[in-house]
Amino acid sequence: MKKLVMLISICFISFLIVNNSLTTTYVANLKTESIAVTGQTKPLLDEIKEKAEQYNIAPADAKIDRVWKALPGLNGVKVNIEESYKKMKKDNVFDKDKLVYDQIPPKTHLSDLPPSPVYKGHPDKPMVSFIINVAWGNEYLPDMLATLKKHHVSASFFLEGRWAQNNPDLVKMIAAAGHELGNHSYTHPDMKNVSAAKAREEIHKTNEVIEAISEKNTKVRWFAPPSGSYRDEIVSIAAEKGLGTVMWTVDTIDWQKPAPEVLIKRVMDKVHNGAMILMHPTKSTADSLDRLIKGLNSKNLEIGTVSQLLDERRIFAEEQK
Repeated sequence: MKKLVMLISICFISFLIVNNSLTTTYVANLKTESIAVTGQTKPLLDEIKEKAEQYNIAPADAKIDRVWKALPGLNGVKVNIEESYKKMKKDNVFDKDKLVYDQIPPKTHLSDLPPSPVYKGHPDKPMVSFIINVAWGNEYLPDMLATLKKHHVSASFFLEGRWAQNNPDLVKMIAAAGHELGNHSYTHPDMKNVSAAKAREEIHKTNEVIEAISEKNTKVRWFAPPSGSYRDEIVSIAAEKGLGTVMWTVDTIDWQKPAPEVLIKRVMDKVHNGAMILMHPTKSTADSLDRLIKGLNSKNLEIGTVSQLLDERRIFAEEQK
């Protein structure tokens, strides 16, 4: 009997709730909200998907250019829709500055190309590199290293093997500062006119000296022929030794001992995305370096090693801030 009374009571209360005007209003509001959401024409996720295509950039393959010889490739970018949505969903508003990108590598890399010298990085990469050829100028190296450290700049030092062997402490100082070490031959000959056997000896011996002295398991990756003199066979011989051959696009001509103002203007008038800037350890360069770095930064140019410049990684604007 008690169970029957309880069952009747539950049914009666349920009837009152269902037919209550407040309940009816609440249910109606839920339906309205549901319709509003499902009927929304541009939910944030859909908007990101729809707009993503205009921000995607196709990768650029490395190639041999008729004028500039070997040109490195550059990663493309593709909007990561899920990660972009996570960054925007709090405000629930599309914001292009919160887009997250994945980098897409090109199909053809610099290493896929036949041996050919490299004069510059990709023109869409806002980075430049200091190529510092060292066969003399010991007295100016400490000041240059101090300036590079002050600005957190890494450069590529191309060392003559004979110089490196005679100045192991300076080699270690350059390596310890995190700079890239390159091959500048052993005795600084005119590489265009030496025999193939002599070229192999010059390159091989310099690699051995640099890697032995640096004590950092240094792997030399690049060869800069003295005075920029080479023939195609020399580039192929360097490639046999695992080295790419690099030249330059902007020359400080610092060996002529220009005033700092002249050197800085010479560089700033010609600098561009991907520029390789040739210099030596001279008083002119040591006295100019601080202002030169500031000038390049004012043009939103990042300064990196040759390896960083020729790498396919794309630089985003926020990385330069």
